[in-house]
Amino acid sequence: MEQLQEEVPEVREEEEEEEEAVTVPSGASDPSLGPDSSLPSSSYTAIRFGRMPEAEKRKLVAGLTASEISCQNPQVADLKAFSKHIYNAYLKNFNMTKKKARGILTGKASSTPPFVIHDMDTLWQAEKGLVWKQLVNGIPPYKEIGVHVFYRCQCTTVETVRELTEFAKSIPSFIGLYLNDQVTLLKYGVHEAIFAMLASIMNKDGLLVANGNGFVTREFLRSLRKPFNEIMEPKFEFAVKFNALELDDSDLSLFVAAIILCGDRPGLMNVKQVEEIQDNILRALEFHLQSNHPDAQYLFPKLLQKMADLRQLVTEHAQLVQKIKKTETETSLHPLLQEIYKDMY
Repeated sequence: MEQLQEEVPEVREEEEEEEEAVTVPSGASDPSLGPDSSLPSSSYTAIRFGRMPEAEKRKLVAGLTASEISCQNPQVADLKAFSKHIYNAYLKNFNMTKKKARGILTGKASSTPPFVIHDMDTLWQAEKGLVWKQLVNGIPPYKEIGVHVFYRCQCTTVETVRELTEFAKSIPSFIGLYLNDQVTLLKYGVHEAIFAMLASIMNKDGLLVANGNGFVTREFLRSLRKPFNEIMEPKFEFAVKFNALELDDSDLSLFVAAIILCGDRPGLMNVKQVEEIQDNILRALEFHLQSNHPDAQYLFPKLLQKMADLRQLVTEHAQLVQKIKKTETETSLHPLLQEIYKDMY
């Protein structure tokens, strides 16, 4: 601002030489006297704007607008700081971000393209070290491919649950909750969060696996026998609609935090405390969306609806897992997932 004010007299001298007329409001002093004259600040600003290059004018207007907003709502700075904290925690705890995944899926990443898994042969090639680290005990040759895919889904889920747990600990006030409430929130929230983030590594043709080293085609997953072919298809259907919202990682970080801190989970001891934390997250999310997606007027209510859609998706997934557990004798469920699914719905 001081620099701009210092430049103004030079411009005036040039223009006075050209005898350009300047209209001064009645009762105001000569504008050449500068901001310390008796001219009201608004009139002086108007004259400065009239003589200012358009690019500088836009910058100054943007700065004044931001300053006015901050003065009107002192909570804005707090919301921004909160959002930044959540976003940094998200980047710290999750290996695969949407930005990284989109770079790989669109071929813009500088890394080697992912190995495509589209049939049984390419799956076994992937298991021999091309995509995943080779299993210590090898892969039982008799194990059916559908069972093995189910096993791989569990491995990915368990890894993401651990990442989500660390992310949750970074959410302000989460570790101040009763331990029972922390466990309850994670038990009911992790799968909803996982399926929301899963959309980031999906397109209509398949999904990335092994931190982007592999790509499993949707058609291959559809070709598995029932009930294994029913595991991923509903997630693809959700992902196509969810990705249409065009969220970025900063949006997703707050959305995932809001999913985890839901005050209506069964068995919570201090519902009010959880609701207060979620309310703060939702305020930050709404403000962030308005800033990050100014043209998407209904994005926030759409995301609230997606939270309800995710609950239904998880309910159906949990029912399918229980069905597989009962009917498929070769399958086994990871102990951590057994604990999550126990008495879930």
